[in-house]
Amino acid sequence: MSGAQETRLLKSDGLGRVEHVVGADGSSRVRRVACGGRMPGSSWVARTLLARERRALEALDGFRGVPRLLASERGILERSWIAGAPLSRAETLPEDFFDRLDELVVALHGRGVCHNDLHKEQNVLVTEEGRPALVDFQLASVHRERGRIFESRVRDDLRHVEKHRRRYTRDGRGPAGTGVSRGRGEGIRRSWIAFVWRRGIKPAYVLVTRAVFRGGDGEERRPSTGPWPRWTRPIGAPASGYWTSSR
Repeated sequence: MSGAQETRLLKSDGLGRVEHVVGADGSSRVRRVACGGRMPGSSWVARTLLARERRALEALDGFRGVPRLLASERGILERSWIAGAPLSRAETLPEDFFDRLDELVVALHGRGVCHNDLHKEQNVLVTEEGRPALVDFQLASVHRERGRIFESRVRDDLRHVEKHRRRYTRDGRGPAGTGVSRGRGEGIRRSWIAFVWRRGIKPAYVLVTRAVFRGGDGEERRPSTGPWPRWTRPIGAPASGYWTSSR
């Protein structure tokens, strides 16, 4: 790992820390350090999550709209920095932002990768150009076989995008003169994997994360009272193969 000029802490919890590192040459990158806390087994969980992110970013090498894996060693991962704002903090959104986000997620699935954590608004970035990008692949899964589990996770990814779309366009929040827009996740019902998670695993997960995050679950969400983003001109559909072309 190269020397740093400046390091800024982005996040710290019972599973490690995430830092924004600016090198001596002005380059930016993100460093994730997996280190457990007081909870038994937290070190193993932290290393497992880091390994999942590494495998996902390796599978997405040369893919636009996601970070590039820069380096990885035991307990430490470095990835490229994507300039932009989390969806929960974005002040402006292109009118076709969620259409472009749908396309990005579908292209991701084309590489056999499911994000599995798109319900969090902070995992969806709005870049400086207004395009969508995805970060935080700790829960991502890489699928060589396109079986039932893969298809279930594909549907859940698209369903979460649709939930964001509806939240940001309903009740008159959408572009002027439009109603709630529809995307690829329209009408998709929660999969059996998501059902088991919600009813059986999530309650225990919430208890653990509240202990780890000291009263929170680490999720940032735009308040229902706003302020909501201002809509700007559409980006336009990207050229064929845009997402999967090399950087």
